[in-house]
Amino acid sequence: MKSLYNFIIKPYNERYDNIRQVDDKELVINTGIEDHKFISKKAVVVSTPAAFDTDVRCGDTVYVHHNIFRRWYDQKGKERNSATFFKDELYFCSLEQIYMYNLKTHLDYCFVKPIKEINTLYNRKEKEHFGILKYSNKSLERVGLKPGDLVVFTPYSEFEFIVEGERLYCMKSNDIAVTHEYEGNEEENNPSWAESN
Repeated sequence: MKSLYNFIIKPYNERYDNIRQVDDKELVINTGIEDHKFISKKAVVVSTPAAFDTDVRCGDTVYVHHNIFRRWYDQKGKERNSATFFKDELYFCSLEQIYMYNLKTHLDYCFVKPIKEINTLYNRKEKEHFGILKYSNKSLERVGLKPGDLVVFTPYSEFEFIVEGERLYCMKSNDIAVTHEYEGNEEENNPSWAESN
């Protein structure tokens, strides 16, 4: 079974990622289907496109767009699958909807680790638009950026992912606006709930 232009994928575990482990108990943090934050973004490739060759192979673990596994309510209140639903637990996924495969970035996507806000005058835990480049790509490497570099990214360009127990932001290369020198007091911000995935 092959799609002509799309990958066929299935959720890595479940369609929704809304359960966290707290000590020896499971905590359900969301029971609705509307919030995109709780839709699983981790998947397994079942089939690759027939029309072109790609580095992504069958069996690879991929991180994808949240709308692929999403369910929604129509005008009559009936629950529906997303337009990417194929059958059973299988979904279509375009090349551009894959952000990472086997912990390697795909196309021009990169992943940035947020850092803690150290200025106590601000009432937030993270320093807005600052982060540490965690997973780079070829276009960023060509301009000298590498994992571990402190970067500034554009507003509203980041999408939250949990990758290997770390909370990261996914964005495109052109969303990295500035590289920044370390001041020496930067600290990664990884909330404890992210590690429980």
